[in-house]
Amino acid sequence: MNRRSLICGALVSAGAATAATAASASAQPKTVDFKFVFLSDTHIQPEDGAVEGVDRCFAQVAASGADFVVHGGDHVFDAMEVGRARADAQMALYRQSERLLDKPVRHVLGNHDCFGLFEKSGVDPSEPGYGKRYFIDQFGPTYYGFSHKGVRFLVLDSIGFKGRNYEGRIDAEQLAWLRGEFAILSPSDPVVVLTHIPLVTALECYEPEDWAASPYDWTRVMNGREVMRLFQNHNVLGVLQGHGHVHETVEVAGVRYISSGAVAGADWRGSFLGTPEGYLEVTIANGRLDTRFRTYGFTPPRRHDVPL
Repeated sequence: MNRRSLICGALVSAGAATAATAASASAQPKTVDFKFVFLSDTHIQPEDGAVEGVDRCFAQVAASGADFVVHGGDHVFDAMEVGRARADAQMALYRQSERLLDKPVRHVLGNHDCFGLFEKSGVDPSEPGYGKRYFIDQFGPTYYGFSHKGVRFLVLDSIGFKGRNYEGRIDAEQLAWLRGEFAILSPSDPVVVLTHIPLVTALECYEPEDWAASPYDWTRVMNGREVMRLFQNHNVLGVLQGHGHVHETVEVAGVRYISSGAVAGADWRGSFLGTPEGYLEVTIANGRLDTRFRTYGFTPPRRHDVPL
């Protein structure tokens, strides 16, 4: 049985941190109920009504009762394949739109946020801001932890470089940081994990057929099992994920892996594999994490839905 069959069969049946950061996780206060928003893949660009769509989405989020917002990555579309002028123009659009949120925003690194990675960009790796440095200069560390009302949030950098390309991967340095975080936490401390590329997803069962021919491991984190093992004997309320542009939930060993869909839908052309443009409203109450997928009324100027 091949890997794809194993995945589908199972589903049918069923920044680096400092010592001070880790120490802060050891004295978690009693959890207080709250809401936040996890949105991902804004893919902002000047074309296809993207700015209008992001602004409409962010205005709706701003009117919600969320304490804060997490952007799950791929702020722009795209920094990997373009030069400095185009990347900076897109980032300026995103920065302008983000002001509409009027809430604290935490940021997750997405693949499209890595400047000049693909050779077709014409960017030399020696250029300032190359790769992940572009994200770091804009938003800060690529992986880190923070706490809110008694819940520990762990933000992952799921982008592994392979020469002038990428794959889903959590590197060794980050794994060591994660082990340190979980070593500080007690088994009952509530944890939420945030990643761009999914640790677990069913997307390989129904992805666009032409993706199957890709030689690249873009769909999921290839060493996700190493991260999942760290969750054992801990109170991981959920893993929130972007990247795939689909809204789905997969549960493995008592942990739910929830993919958020994309603010951009099918890159501003409509729905992607049945998921329209949208984001997640997340509620943490009574020791449980629950999500609600929200759309925001965007009409693509050039609709071309991607069907199953």
